[in-house]
Amino acid sequence: MAGTWDLEVNGQAHVIQAEGSEPLLHVLRDHLGLKGARYGCGLEQCGACMVLVDGDPVHACTRRLDSTAGHRVTTVEGLDAPGLLAAFLGEQAGQCGYCLSGILVSVKALLDRTPNPDRATIAAALAPHLCRCGVHARILRAVAKAAA
Repeated sequence: MAGTWDLEVNGQAHVIQAEGSEPLLHVLRDHLGLKGARYGCGLEQCGACMVLVDGDPVHACTRRLDSTAGHRVTTVEGLDAPGLLAAFLGEQAGQCGYCLSGILVSVKALLDRTPNPDRATIAAALAPHLCRCGVHARILRAVAKAAA
């Protein structure tokens, strides 16, 4: 059902005119022009679309707008994590970058919950993400570096 939805994205209030069933990913990209969250599989299997909703990582490709209205949404564009970004750059933990925004969002949530995670905890947090560039070891090192 089409309607008006109040949405807070990256600390800014927005009023969205859309169907309640529209995926959050489409709202972010098409209505708000935030292109950091990417469409990968549309089935919650790659993590390219990951955003934070009230601090928890969620797949924006399947999250409905009507279930997100009234909650705080943070995209990669709104992350306040300079140490995390510096660690990823320092470890050269991105190659093509398609999956990286979703990974950064999930890592931010992990480090907010668990400031000093071990390697197994980091790997578990990254399990929803598919990266085809083969930089997994660099990503793990970058997260450990950011935690330190």
